Amino acid sequence: MTNQYTDLFEAHRQIISEHSAEVMNARRDAAHDLLLQKTLPTRRVERYKYTSLQDVFAPDYGLNLRGLNIPVNPYDAFRCDVPNLSTMLFFVVNDRFYCDERYTALQAQFPEGVIVDSLARVAQEKPELVAPYYDRLSSQAGDSEAALNTMLAQDGLFVFVPRGVKVERAVQVVNILRSDVDLMVNRRVLVVLEEDAELTLLFCDHAADDRQFLATQVTEAFVAEGARLDLYTLEETHVQSNLVTNTYIQQERSSRVSHNSVTLHNGLTRNTLNIRLAGEGAECWAGGCVIADKHQHVDNNTFIDHAAQRCESRELYKYVLDDEATGAFAGRVLVRQDSQHTVSDMTNQNLTATRQARMYTQPMLEIYADDVRCSHGATVGQLNDAALFYMQQRGLPRHEARLLLQFAFVAQVLDHITLEPLRDRLRHLVEKRFRGELNKCEGCRLCR
Repeated sequence: MTNQYTDLFEAHRQIISEHSAEVMNARRDAAHDLLLQKTLPTRRVERYKYTSLQDVFAPDYGLNLRGLNIPVNPYDAFRCDVPNLSTMLFFVVNDRFYCDERYTALQAQFPEGVIVDSLARVAQEKPELVAPYYDRLSSQAGDSEAALNTMLAQDGLFVFVPRGVKVERAVQVVNILRSDVDLMVNRRVLVVLEEDAELTLLFCDHAADDRQFLATQVTEAFVAEGARLDLYTLEETHVQSNLVTNTYIQQERSSRVSHNSVTLHNGLTRNTLNIRLAGEGAECWAGGCVIADKHQHVDNNTFIDHAAQRCESRELYKYVLDDEATGAFAGRVLVRQDSQHTVSDMTNQNLTATRQARMYTQPMLEIYADDVRCSHGATVGQLNDAALFYMQQRGLPRHEARLLLQFAFVAQVLDHITLEPLRDRLRHLVEKRFRGELNKCEGCRLCR
């Protein structure tokens, strides 16, 4: 099955390269060779035993290799802004960064030196900003699905914040899947924060058409000494949408990273998160909230590498699964031999609302240092019958009592979101999701 993609690349190599940038093209052959060597993983591979990516990639999807324009103006047709957040709003339609006069106006509002733009365009016009970073972390990880993305991706998003600059307004990027046929899209994201820079970045994933989609996204983030990155992802697609993301983050001395993932609607989702704490005193937080029902499947796999001393990492992932939904969480923390004074905590807590729902959890610690404080734990259970009875005795209908208990269960993850308007908005969306009211993207004219 992997051959269908390597053969496609070999047959259309020139077209792929013509509609991208030389910096990206230079990495395609190595990715092609890696994919031939390793193939797409099956459940026999330890890190992928809960999700067979070969099944995800098996269908014959269409690809827009020639970069044909999609007839939509997302600024006019799509409303995904969070009230009172006042974000800098950008769009990626399928795998292409969208530009018009409003994009130009937004660029002028950034502090001097800040770039939020098409990855292919910046790589073509300013290759010195992209070449030192592109595919550096993903190639080191050796993940074959990331190699497939490197082989085929033609555009995406590039974010650069120069030394000492704090971007006051959050940058919101809406990824829209739109097509008249079943479609595969391959997006690339590169984020570079220089020393003492600060940025809040929010990704929202939406599917606008009732087609089968496969979206792959590889994100590489370089967070320099003293820099801070708050990265949020929100998925609200549909049951025919398959999303495979690989996020690689490298942190230097005294940097701070917060990564929060919220899945509200999807078909099949596989999120891979690798964070390397490469500098002394670096800190990271990784949180996830998953609400799934019907036959939805969500797999979060994390790896935090403590490669320096006096670093801290904290993880909290919570799932609420209903009907015949399936969830998976596998988290691994590696504390290397010289990484003394490490502090690490990993927690995965899960609710299964039916006997048919399934949750798989595997927290792991691998420690080679002797002066550390590390813990991990996981729980899988159902709502407390005594609490339900207590609330019903005081006049609450059973379905309202269930809703309140489920919301209280995931609220701990949402409370870690530091952007207050976003936190309040997500609380509202989560409540609507539990009530079964969130069946399409709010404010999206495309979905009406």
